Amino acid sequence: MAKFTIKNLNLFLAFKLPSAYFSGIRVVAISEQKAVARVKHRWINQNPFKSLYWATQGMAAELVTGLLLMKKVEESNCNISTLVVEQHGNFSKKATGKITFSCDEGALIDKGLKTAISSGEGQIIVLKATGIDEENELVSNFEFTWSIKLKTPKL
Repeated sequence: MAKFTIKNLNLFLAFKLPSAYFSGIRVVAISEQKAVARVKHRWINQNPFKSLYWATQGMAAELVTGLLLMKKVEESNCNISTLVVEQHGNFSKKATGKITFSCDEGALIDKGLKTAISSGEGQIIVLKATGIDEENELVSNFEFTWSIKLKTPKL
């Protein structure tokens, strides 16, 4: 992905992650240190208890960690593989209305990428994402454990 603009990222969702796109998840901001996505509770993404389905929350949370990581990997100009190897989530309140998910751990990604590139060894980065409702109350939080590794060219 050449440009990490909001428009390009939402087009990326539509074509590469259609389940997230059709669930209503949209990227609303990305910078060097933070990625933000929003999703509104609707019929298509609700659970039987009339709140935002946990999997939709997980998709939005993974998205903000993954987009920030993808942006940093692209900016490194290195061939680096990424993979989620573990995930944990906690839910603290019924998710209704608009929920905003964010990850502000760009500096942690920078550190892990620098080590992976300089050492040539794989690194583990644990990135956190939080879901906040319209009343600014925590709805859910997630931790995604990402494995990153510098790919060696094939001979």
